[in-house]
Amino acid sequence: MRNLVAGADFGSDSVRVIIIDALTGERVAKAVAYYPRWQKQMYCDAAANQFRQHPLDYIESFTACMREAMAQTGSRKGDLCAIAVDTTGSTPCPVDDRCTPLAMLDEFSDDPDAMFHLWKDHTAVEEAKEINHAFSNAKMDYTMYQGIYSSEWYWAKILRTVRANERVRQAAWTWLEHSDWIPALLTGNTDPNNLYRGSTGAGHKALWNSHFGGLPDRDCLGSLDPYLALIYDRYNTAPKPAGTRLGVITREWAEKLGVPQDTIIGGGSFDAHAGAVGAGVRPGTMVKVVGTSTVDMLVEDKEKLEGKDLRAYCGLAEDSIVPGYIGIEASQAAFGDVYAWFSSLLMWPLNELVPGSGIISDDSAKKLIEDAKKKIIRELETRAEQIEDVDITALDWFNGRRYPFLNENAIAAISGLSLGSTAPEIYRALAEATVFGSRRVFEGFIENGINVERIIMVGGIAKKSPFIMQMMADVLERPVMVSQEEQVPALGAAIYAAVAAGFYPDVTAAQDALCEPYKDSFLPNAEKSEKYNEKYQKYLALGDFIDKF
Repeated sequence: MRNLVAGADFGSDSVRVIIIDALTGERVAKAVAYYPRWQKQMYCDAAANQFRQHPLDYIESFTACMREAMAQTGSRKGDLCAIAVDTTGSTPCPVDDRCTPLAMLDEFSDDPDAMFHLWKDHTAVEEAKEINHAFSNAKMDYTMYQGIYSSEWYWAKILRTVRANERVRQAAWTWLEHSDWIPALLTGNTDPNNLYRGSTGAGHKALWNSHFGGLPDRDCLGSLDPYLALIYDRYNTAPKPAGTRLGVITREWAEKLGVPQDTIIGGGSFDAHAGAVGAGVRPGTMVKVVGTSTVDMLVEDKEKLEGKDLRAYCGLAEDSIVPGYIGIEASQAAFGDVYAWFSSLLMWPLNELVPGSGIISDDSAKKLIEDAKKKIIRELETRAEQIEDVDITALDWFNGRRYPFLNENAIAAISGLSLGSTAPEIYRALAEATVFGSRRVFEGFIENGINVERIIMVGGIAKKSPFIMQMMADVLERPVMVSQEEQVPALGAAIYAAVAAGFYPDVTAAQDALCEPYKDSFLPNAEKSEKYNEKYQKYLALGDFIDKF
């Protein structure tokens, strides 16, 4: 029986593929390939917050990665029957009337505006402000489900680009999210009027909602720029959920990837949402991806959210994450990045003063710096964990604030410092700030009647820091599980593939069979929770002060 499925996770730096047995969950193969142009930071300008990726990076890396994974399947190579993908988002690209990314055309091959605009590209800040004004003052408030519109999202990136680049404006028939373009490429769909538009990208980034009758009003979009009205006209298909069977792979792509020619292609999603599926999200269970920043994801029945205004705390979209539910997404703009900033601050004397000092050799200086860099966070955490209480209060808005109430200009702060303050004490205050930031978003869910009984943590910090995870359980007063799955988004994509291939009737049934079982890793300590409740009030007070500063 052909029962192997593949999930491909297109991250910011690389693509990762896993191949699993759709019935038993056995991991059969895995591979990774890095984007060659992106590694050289081609087409990027960090000073201008411009981050672009060439479509050839995706094509070349995916081809190499998929072929490597298929080689590992050995005698079972012919058993692969379905593929689905996840990608970063919002990462849209201008395409022509045959769905070809403009950067694949000779005349646009080196034009960053003709490439995929990576999720973290912030060149459209001013356009986002205009969009917010237009959307919130239209005949219907189009910000009611996602809150303040971000410069990272679909319409803002389009508006900024077509204003700045007339050649792209004239050549771009429409714009596709990365997660929608890959399925079109693999199935040979070159008809822009019959494209797969995934529910996740459509709902969270383009603001498609049944309450609006689809996208924001044509006149509203056209008031920003007539070109946006054209994109409205060309957004012809209603979004479909991940796991939808879209067709079979083309002969050309089957040969390129080394897969059977009747391999089914399933609808994809964004990486964080696929990760939530792979981790086991369901009503009552929140999945929190904890890394440099965070993403919180839940699903809930539509009826339970009727009449609730959650825009300050999260974004809502129909059929996103798990089809059949409302997908709920919130995030913090900085988490691990806060610890990395403090580490970099403390490393400054070593990095700047030791090399070339003449006291030790350059080779010894390099080894000393590398050793300190490896140890510094671990040692800070060990010492911080031994501190019972600290009078320092910090604010986690080092990269602005996403939720509650998006403010990309919000700033961080540290209060209560004295001449006796130590590095471990400051580190503990920063750790508390990041976890309190999680609680502030979490409370928005609870206050609006969203049930959260347990939390599954995913990501590097979740696995590496028991200190932070125990603090999370104590502050949120919920049991916490740390997922041990190595490739959670890719597993989510594989689950979508298994559903598209018909192994399971829906995503939830596939999760029951393929996700690791829930098991508590950290339980809340009531005594510590009480102390954190007092400290949390100071965090809120500091936030109120800084907001007015």
